[in-house]
Amino acid sequence: NPLDNLAEIHDAQQTIQQLMVIGNHFPLTITNGTIMVMDKFYDTPLDAYPTHPNGINSFSYSILSKSDYSLTKYSTEHFITFFKGLQQIITLLQQQNTSKQLQNWCDRISYLLSNPTVQQMQQWHKEDKMPPQKVLEFGSFLRNRFKHKAFELMDIYSRLDAYLSLAIAGKKYTFAFPEIELANQPFINANGLWHLLLNVPVSYDVQLNKDTNFLFLTGANMAGKSTFIKAVGICVYLAHIGMGVPAKNMQLSLFNGLLSNINVADNIIKGESYFFNEVQRIKNTIEKISDGNSWLILIDELFKGTNVQDAMKCSTTVIEGLHKMPNALFILSTHLYEIGEQLQQYPNIDFRFFETSVADNELVFSYQLKKGISNDRLGYLILKKEGVVALLEKL
Repeated sequence: NPLDNLAEIHDAQQTIQQLMVIGNHFPLTITNGTIMVMDKFYDTPLDAYPTHPNGINSFSYSILSKSDYSLTKYSTEHFITFFKGLQQIITLLQQQNTSKQLQNWCDRISYLLSNPTVQQMQQWHKEDKMPPQKVLEFGSFLRNRFKHKAFELMDIYSRLDAYLSLAIAGKKYTFAFPEIELANQPFINANGLWHLLLNVPVSYDVQLNKDTNFLFLTGANMAGKSTFIKAVGICVYLAHIGMGVPAKNMQLSLFNGLLSNINVADNIIKGESYFFNEVQRIKNTIEKISDGNSWLILIDELFKGTNVQDAMKCSTTVIEGLHKMPNALFILSTHLYEIGEQLQQYPNIDFRFFETSVADNELVFSYQLKKGISNDRLGYLILKKEGVVALLEKL
């Protein structure tokens, strides 16, 4: 989950940066299969183990409860692998100047692995045949006395594994770690920001601050408006989990929340139309950001669910209200370029557009963010280019 504490974000950044350095040396002893077997061991009902396992009652259990014994033996081997893998991990981490989070995990893992029975289990080698008595001793210990601690170790490992995944991705895609700071008013300053799902992305420069906290975005269909909005949202989100971001560099303030009005749908069961849900989303947005906290608001194609005249009036009213809120940054895209002229009286609204052109009846998209308002209308051209008009003429 996103963090709202600057110290925690910085520690998460340090954690990921350190894992990026040692990622290639990270032990691969523990696999998804290891964790699955351990989970199944605790979820599966088993015949009761002998209270005091010895050679005779353990041998009897292995015969009379053969399947339960086999599961216990198989699971015990995976627990041993898990414990050894954790020991390898903390040995590697303790060779580095670890972050506070990594140090806390190392300390806790070391403490839990110091249990005498766990230490004894780690001495067992896979090629050594484990006698039934020892299988049941270890199984009883894991099931009856170490269960909660085993789950704690699995939880720590899962979190560590998640951070390692972030580190591997950040290194592979050369993400940049953003500079985040506390500020009285929110701001974003990013250079070379791009959408991480694009194979050949076009980068953007984004500046939003107290002087221009509202970006009014126009452009034709497929020009890149939605991609741009999502790219900004992804970068801000990743920054708040401590991860690097897809950008050359980025500075931003600490945000308390991010709201998006991108994928709105009707609700047939409740009898709510698309437009009604658009209105409700805007209402909820206004109520949330009125708390004085720092917000980033992303709105893609406002009021698509009504006629053009209503959409223009509603959009203008909403924008004229939202732009007055100094505690939030807004990015809003629209096809209603006509309302831009009325909004130009507000100095804190920044007008940007994505340029499109037509060459030899082919659409050309530069995906470059430019200053101004676009009045491009390419919907019919796209309809015609895709052969829909020709099909209709044949009817």
